[in-house]
Amino acid sequence: MATATTELDSDKAGHRSAFREPRFRRYFPSTCLSTLGTWIIRFLFGWAAWELAGSAFWVGTIAGLMLVPTFLLTPVFGITADRINPRNGLLVTISLAGLLSALAAITATLGLLELPALAVLALAFGAVTSAHTPIRLAFLPRLVEREALPSAIGYSAIIFNTSRIIGPALGAWLLVVSSVPAAFATAALICIGAVLLLTRVKGTEREESTEERAPFIAQLRAGLGYLRRDTMLRQVFLLTLASGMLGRTVIELLPAVSGKLLAGDSATLATLTAAAGTGSILGGLLLSRQSGHLRRLYHIVLLGLSLSAMTAMSAGLWRELWITTLAIGLIAGCTTTIGTGCQALTQLIVDENYRGRVMSLWAVVAMGTPAVGAVLVGTVADVAGFPLAFAGTAFFALVVVLRLRSRAPDHSAS
Repeated sequence: MATATTELDSDKAGHRSAFREPRFRRYFPSTCLSTLGTWIIRFLFGWAAWELAGSAFWVGTIAGLMLVPTFLLTPVFGITADRINPRNGLLVTISLAGLLSALAAITATLGLLELPALAVLALAFGAVTSAHTPIRLAFLPRLVEREALPSAIGYSAIIFNTSRIIGPALGAWLLVVSSVPAAFATAALICIGAVLLLTRVKGTEREESTEERAPFIAQLRAGLGYLRRDTMLRQVFLLTLASGMLGRTVIELLPAVSGKLLAGDSATLATLTAAAGTGSILGGLLLSRQSGHLRRLYHIVLLGLSLSAMTAMSAGLWRELWITTLAIGLIAGCTTTIGTGCQALTQLIVDENYRGRVMSLWAVVAMGTPAVGAVLVGTVADVAGFPLAFAGTAFFALVVVLRLRSRAPDHSAS
């Protein structure tokens, strides 16, 4: 922990690209394929639900089944990430994702892919992804030096946001030129490719600590206690929550923004989605150029949250498509910058023995807050309109900024 404290006040180390690290260069193609495969599978599950039921309820139910395990199981798998070599864990989770996609292909070929089978597969896939996320987060710091960690996280964000666009598009193309079974089989093959590439990554083991042999419940309590005692980690989690309630919620509500604010059609939504994707990629690129200076990252996050809040407060002016497109692009860019910045701060602060548990808790906040925020903000928007709804979350974000901006990062051993 003393190392982290020293880094707070040191500006001597500059930016270091993650691609200068041999292990990251070997890992990068694997994570590109695994992330792409994941988004294709998600899209195919949603499409299959629509094809089977023709119901938005069932599409939402299948999406929910893929999300529910995130809240219930991610902290448990965070403990697992602290017990194992994360590389081996990723080999298992990516293999299981490919296996589930292959099972979906076989089930569809046999004509057995009905709603109950689809629901079971979606729930199982959600459990796999809930394990994959904390293990992946715990793996990144073993691939790069400290100065290159923000770069690695930034590039990971670029991969995620690019795959979020390309994956569904590729899945739709596969359905046009082939069939549902062939599309699922292709996603399975992509996962197999990711596993084969990941086997090339070596040298990520570390010695097991005494604390790692404690019972699961004891380790979970220790992780929660560690988070509770660390002031700076609590600040970063608060920033993550504020951004989730603001920027991520705006992005989640894009269909409603398109329809209600702009009275738009599918082309309008496509334009806004493209703007969000572009902004997210640029936000990841910005973080990929940063070094491991906690103080600088902290202020970048505060600036991003301020810009995002002020843009959301201007929602009353979003009556023209070009203005709304620029606003959504800026909010998405700021949101990705904040999210990757908070992830980098957490990764740089946390002790190695607690990394999996703390990062799993961070992931629950980062992924869970937008889901809750979308419900709350959407409800207010239906009653009072989007300008007032977005202004409320923006005000909360600005209060957080004002509360934390005068507090320089102060991290010490706990």
